[in-house]
Amino acid sequence: MSGPSRNVTLPGDPPGGRRAVTVWCTGVAVYFVAVIFRTSLGVAGLDAADRFHVGASALSTFSILQLLVYAGMQIPVGLLVDRLGTKKVLSIGAVLFTAGQLGFAFSPSYGTALAARALLGCGDAMTFISVLRLGSRWFPARRGPLVAQLAGLVGMAGNLVSTLVLARLLHGIGWTPAFAGSALAGVVVLVLTLLFLKDHPDGHEPEPSPHQGAAYVRRQIAAAWREPGTRLGLWVHFTTQFPAMVFLLLWGLPFLVQAQGLSRTTAGELLTLVVLSNMVIGLVYGQIVARHHAARLPLALGTVGTTALLWATTLVYPGERAPMWLLVVLCTVLGACGPASMIGFDFARPANPPERQGTASGITNMGGFIASMTTLFAVGVLLDATGDDYAVAFSAVFVLQALGVSQILRLRGRAARRERERLVASRVETVHVPAA
Repeated sequence: MSGPSRNVTLPGDPPGGRRAVTVWCTGVAVYFVAVIFRTSLGVAGLDAADRFHVGASALSTFSILQLLVYAGMQIPVGLLVDRLGTKKVLSIGAVLFTAGQLGFAFSPSYGTALAARALLGCGDAMTFISVLRLGSRWFPARRGPLVAQLAGLVGMAGNLVSTLVLARLLHGIGWTPAFAGSALAGVVVLVLTLLFLKDHPDGHEPEPSPHQGAAYVRRQIAAAWREPGTRLGLWVHFTTQFPAMVFLLLWGLPFLVQAQGLSRTTAGELLTLVVLSNMVIGLVYGQIVARHHAARLPLALGTVGTTALLWATTLVYPGERAPMWLLVVLCTVLGACGPASMIGFDFARPANPPERQGTASGITNMGGFIASMTTLFAVGVLLDATGDDYAVAFSAVFVLQALGVSQILRLRGRAARRERERLVASRVETVHVPAA
């Protein structure tokens, strides 16, 4: 799938350019703030346990509920993006996740805090698919892999803000001022979206689709699911994303502090390393996939295998604690999980026409968050059952990786054949000139 034809702008391809960058950056700013809010619990997990007087299982429920709402919203959000456009969906998302973060700041009890995280998850769910759709509407298709990886990189920058800034605010000015103050960022991006964001360039309006209620929804979902590339994308996302998500979202800090005996400062530095590694590897993966589509699956499976090896080595290392060099290597490798999960969208994107991109992206994006939610719950339950034995608790990672790899290997042949068929058909359509 390489060669000169990949560098030709196809008829109807968006032009890109400065205006595209400006609009796309506005949408990505919303996603950036959503990730700050999503990952804020990762640096506040121990504080939340003390504030609400809960154990490991109840603490994991915060993140599980948030991810349950997020995953459950992916297909509805994809349909909304295809139907209403990016600007409306991003605006609704910004309102919801800002309200959720503000509610979490003032929650007097565990129950109200849970409701706030659910609201935050609902708003967060509306951001990433919208940003992917924005990129496909404003940039040429050949830029798709790199643009998607850049969006993921900006999201990890939001994680970095949580790790470095919000953590210090939390321990400096306290719970309520830190979370309430951070909610102001949601107001800022909402205003920017309303003022500057536009769904598509002039002259590149999408084809109008006949929306027919429930029948239309069923057709969109069924058509996207029938494509092997969509299902392969879901399983790639499922298998690659969750180890780092679980580590950053909740269990990384307790593991490093309680099981490995590190100070909070050192543990925070290792979490920062995961984020920085993600940002660097994201740029590398984006360039590789944009130039060599055949590298998609080797990169994804290589990341899964390396992650499993490093986790196993860390958990069974002789002695009570792993050495610092091994923890550094583990956190560096975990940084590759996010970029590898973005490869899932590079399987789903070419498998679906433009009017179905939101729905297909929603299906794909469910994968990693379902895996993360499952692992968060399993780790919490196993920690309570074993008296905080992290080696046993984190063994859940290997079970989900094995399931995901088996599905990837099952679907890869069908997805490759279908993608070749679509490529040939698009080339024929591009060179065909109708008779006068």
